[in-house]
Amino acid sequence: MPESNGRVDLDGHARAALLARRDLVVDLARVACVLLVVVIHLLMIGVGLDSSGAIVVSRPLEAQSWFDAATWVGQIMPLFFALGGFTAVTSWRSLQKRGGTAVDFIRARTLRLATPALALFAFFAVVLGAATATGVDPAPLETVAAGTGTPLWFLAAFLLAQCLVPLLARLHDRAPLLTLATLAGAAVLVDAIRVATGIVDVGLVNLVFVWGFAQQLGFWYADGWFRRRTPPQLVGLAAAAYLLIWPGVEAGWYSSDMLTNLNPPTVPLMLLGVAQVSLLSVLHSPLSTLMSSRAAQAVVFMVGSRAMTVYLWHLPVIVAVAGVSLLIPGAAPEPASAAWWAGRWCSWSCSAWCGWSPCRSRASRRSRRRSPTDSVARGPRSSWSRRCSRSSRHSRSCSGSSTCSSRSAVPCCSRHPSCSIGRGGSR
Repeated sequence: MPESNGRVDLDGHARAALLARRDLVVDLARVACVLLVVVIHLLMIGVGLDSSGAIVVSRPLEAQSWFDAATWVGQIMPLFFALGGFTAVTSWRSLQKRGGTAVDFIRARTLRLATPALALFAFFAVVLGAATATGVDPAPLETVAAGTGTPLWFLAAFLLAQCLVPLLARLHDRAPLLTLATLAGAAVLVDAIRVATGIVDVGLVNLVFVWGFAQQLGFWYADGWFRRRTPPQLVGLAAAAYLLIWPGVEAGWYSSDMLTNLNPPTVPLMLLGVAQVSLLSVLHSPLSTLMSSRAAQAVVFMVGSRAMTVYLWHLPVIVAVAGVSLLIPGAAPEPASAAWWAGRWCSWSCSAWCGWSPCRSRASRRSRRRSPTDSVARGPRSSWSRRCSRSSRHSRSCSGSSTCSSRSAVPCCSRHPSCSIGRGGSR
């Protein structure tokens, strides 16, 4: 058999082996969460002109009668933390096998999450500083700053939970149920103190307990607990979680708007996390079938590799597009009007183009920086496939050798955005 044919077959086996190490449903769910957040924010931010020509800033989505009910489905931050827990615990266990420490893990997570945020910090410092210096009305400026800074708040909470992974993973390995119950009990206690005293800031302690609980669900997902349950059991668990939220809402302890229950995080978010992970597990089989197609993988990996950029910059882009529309006659109707709702697709298209173009430019620059050998097309094989082929041949030639570690066997594949080996991706 010609060498080229053998190499193509090897590429297919290498690619299949790499994808087999991932739970592609997790990749799909993570991308869906990010895109849903973008869509919600696009519909929630209303900037336009009223009949008198005055600038109106409002939140049209929250004014809808069905909004509170929709947040019971659309509040997906608990699921996002659970998915982060799945990724983090698999990464931590892999790091431990390679001799890594908790310090190594926390350092890597901090750099990975904080580094992309530095550009946004600098952007806000320059823009808000310039706006203040030029005498811009502080009221709308404060509204814009608070709204567009939301991703940074979430990133800080997410990083806090990620830094607790080595400790919580150790406790999970020793007593998984006790660890989960302790986090839940502590969150209930904090909420009880907050309700009894009326001191809202007490609830900030639940940044550790509520988000730690949601993240811990990802550990259980990684261990296969949810996959071992039958669909009726999972649906029943999700229904029970939703039903347990209602008494607290009815008593007035929590808002019926699950977005309000986000800051500070409260017990209903833990229950939403249980329901969301359960329902994701129910849908795992059909979603896995969907993700078996090359087209679905390409879209998910393309968006997923840029998810941090999309998440951090989508609000500034949306606000910038809204600001520009104020300068175009007829392009900024009054928020919540029929014309405003009808124009959401145009705003979404403009925001998507403005936000996606820098991502494509960055990818293009990376491509041009590659070596001439990597940039030359070699038939249908991609650069990633060639790396997988070399890695697979190397790992086969080193099989049985005590000097060949898992890190050295596939060093190049971790450079591909869809590959988690060596990068702590979802496996």
